[in-house]
Amino acid sequence: MARVVAPESDQFDPLPILSARFRAAIAAAYPDAGEDIDPAISASRRAELGDFQCNAAMALSKRVGVAPREIASNLIKHVRADDLLLPLDASAIAGPGFINLRLRPDALAGLLTSLDTPALGVAVPDNPSTIVVDLVGVNLAKQMHVGHLRSMIIGDAVARTFERLGATVIRQNHVGDWGLPIAMVTHRVMRGAVRGDLKLDDLTLDDLDALYREAQAECSADHRGLAAVRRFGLGPKAEAELQAQVSGAEQALADAKRTLTRLQGQDPEVVRVWQRIADITMGECLEVCRKLGVAVDRSASAGESSYAGELAGVVEDLLERGVATVDDGAVVVRVEGFGQPCLIRKGDGGFLYATTDLAAIRRRVQKLGADRVVYCVDARQSLHFELAFAATRVAGYATKPGADGPSRLQHAAFGMVLGEDHRPFKTRSGENVKLSALIDEALRRAAAIVAAKNPQMSEVEREPIARSVAIAAIKYADLSSDRVKDYVFSFDRMLAFEGNTGPYLLYAVVRIRSIFRKAADRGVDRTDGALTLEHPAERQLALTLLRYPGVLQSAGDSLEPHRLCAFLFELATAFSAFFDACPVLGAASGDLRDSRLRLCHMTDRVLTDGLTVLGISALDRM
Repeated sequence: MARVVAPESDQFDPLPILSARFRAAIAAAYPDAGEDIDPAISASRRAELGDFQCNAAMALSKRVGVAPREIASNLIKHVRADDLLLPLDASAIAGPGFINLRLRPDALAGLLTSLDTPALGVAVPDNPSTIVVDLVGVNLAKQMHVGHLRSMIIGDAVARTFERLGATVIRQNHVGDWGLPIAMVTHRVMRGAVRGDLKLDDLTLDDLDALYREAQAECSADHRGLAAVRRFGLGPKAEAELQAQVSGAEQALADAKRTLTRLQGQDPEVVRVWQRIADITMGECLEVCRKLGVAVDRSASAGESSYAGELAGVVEDLLERGVATVDDGAVVVRVEGFGQPCLIRKGDGGFLYATTDLAAIRRRVQKLGADRVVYCVDARQSLHFELAFAATRVAGYATKPGADGPSRLQHAAFGMVLGEDHRPFKTRSGENVKLSALIDEALRRAAAIVAAKNPQMSEVEREPIARSVAIAAIKYADLSSDRVKDYVFSFDRMLAFEGNTGPYLLYAVVRIRSIFRKAADRGVDRTDGALTLEHPAERQLALTLLRYPGVLQSAGDSLEPHRLCAFLFELATAFSAFFDACPVLGAASGDLRDSRLRLCHMTDRVLTDGLTVLGISALDRM
């Protein structure tokens, strides 16, 4: 029976456990060396030499003036790790003072047995924190395009990671549904309906997208063009044409402003049209979320309209408390460390995005009880959020009632999606790629690949497989990239069944489950056999599995899903090496077979759990 080693501080990964043991050994052997000595434990690059290596002797030598090999020899005497490591002696010391460390097989099996619980080693906190995740972020009357992809996918993965770590997560889809631009398109729709040019019941999001652009153009007065005509004396005809354009645009803008006033006053006629625009937009948004497996529904949507009635109160509150001041007619919050103030009301009385963000943070912290608020928005908004967060802290809105300090406000910034020409991903005509069209193209390509690999399958059987493959490909390609960097969108690369791709990870799970189907055909149904980890490929797979709880925690702390992706790819690669080197059903003994079946089962569970955190559904067959 494998000897079970109790994890230290809820850690299953031997690396941090050994780091703690060697840090204690350094303190015991060289108490005057200081407390900041890194034990420098790392995974060994050469499995034949050991599982890990301690490289502390070289750095410690400079502190204490003793030769590294002598230090290594002394550390071996002081380290207390007999329960984890095979006996250490002079043969473990290599080169100038490296210490090669090999885990005891029973200790490794014990750690892995401890991990083999329903929670897979992920501890549930006694007092779970509440975390608000701002994601998706659509605008009324506008088609979702590829630029929305990352906010949806990254935001959902971040939220899922926190949920897996035991937090209470509140998703918030911040919808741009208020203000003058929305009034422009609302007025344009109302005018078209009166003229009989359109019917509200027949409107589509494509129609609204076109009307939005028309309304924007209609309200844009070409004052510069008119000034140029007059400056260069281009003649009365040209001036008359430009003057007519400017007058028309100014009239259209005035009409839009009146419509905004009516909307703010809850005029039933305007509200009815606005609501129809909102319903069409949100209907498509939520359908895209459903297709992508992004856990956002209507209840998670918080439009800017929901904050509209609070903005004046926010400004007045900040003025009354002296947090904000009037500067040349505008209202600003000055924040130490910034070269510019946070503008929360313009000189003409208009509010800004920052005003809404202050109101949103106040609600999310004060009413929803957020201990942490994470904004999954592209990197171009970084300065805006830094300033808004700082202003909110100065205002006190970021501090929960009774809390000692402000809640944690973070911007999970991300880069752009690029085409294979390494430029912003556009259609050939230069327009933004519609997100629904991108998903449909991925589904079409995945269906062709699955059909080629499984000609014997019916279309009914292939369809859900192709859908899962397509969504896994899109999501994993995004999430496996460092979120702060741009990444290149390539259907061919992301749909490949080899390499660091979503389909490759799905296939790893499928291979494992095929083993269990074959085992069931032979009457074997064991997933709890005693672990025997002797072969290097078994050991490497076990060591990789033990890192899962720590990787998950790291991905949550850093808001970096790519850390989890890298781990899952490493785990799938380790399983592939194990699969090639270690027969499972054809093992030399029943006990060894049962041990390997358990190792396969744990690998399946960790891969499936990790994929679920990323928002990807595993498959039984492909």
